[in-house]
Amino acid sequence: MPARDQIENDDDIALTEEAEEIVEESASEELDQERLQQVLAAMQGEQNFQLGTSAGLVAALVGAVIWAVITVATEYQIGWMAVGVGFLVGVAIRKFGRGVSAKFGIAGALLALLGCILGNLFSIFGFIGAQEGISPLSVLFQVDFGIAIELLKATFSPMDLLFYGIAIYEGYHLSFRQITQEELLERYHAASQ
Repeated sequence: MPARDQIENDDDIALTEEAEEIVEESASEELDQERLQQVLAAMQGEQNFQLGTSAGLVAALVGAVIWAVITVATEYQIGWMAVGVGFLVGVAIRKFGRGVSAKFGIAGALLALLGCILGNLFSIFGFIGAQEGISPLSVLFQVDFGIAIELLKATFSPMDLLFYGIAIYEGYHLSFRQITQEELLERYHAASQ
C-alpha cells in the first residue's frame, strides 16, 4: 500500500510529482514512513476550510463588485474580469485556508463561478439603476430572484462560458497549495530534530 494511502485523514493532499516520489519512496529504509505520515498529517492539521471559504466568499463578492463597477463605468463587459475573480477567490482561499487538499480547490471553483455570476448580475443592476436614476443597491433589494435569473438568461453570451471556465480553473488551481519536494523534505527533517 502506498504511504500516502495510509494517512488517516482521507483528504487527498496536493503534492508535486517530486514530492509524490518522496512519499512513495518512504516505504524504503531511507525515510521513516511514520514520520513522513506525521508531517503530512500536520500539514492537513494546518488547514482551515471554514476560514478559507469565508475569505473566498468575500473575495468573490469584492471581485463581483469591481467587475460591475468597471462594466458600468466603461459600458462594456470585459470577459477577463472573470479571470480576475477566479484569481482573487483562489488566492484568498489559499492564503487563509492553507489548504493542501482538493476540497479547497472545489470550493474555489464554485466560489469563482458564483463571483462571475454575481459580477454579471451586479452589472445589470448598475445599468438598470443608471437608467432609472436609482442606486444599484436599491435595484438589488427590489428585484425578485426569478427576475434576476431571467435577466441573467437574457444577457447571457456563449463567450461567457469561456471566461467562466477560465475563472473556475483559476479558482480551483489557486485555492490549495501544491506541496513541493523541498517543503516536504524540510518539514521531514525538522520533525526529526
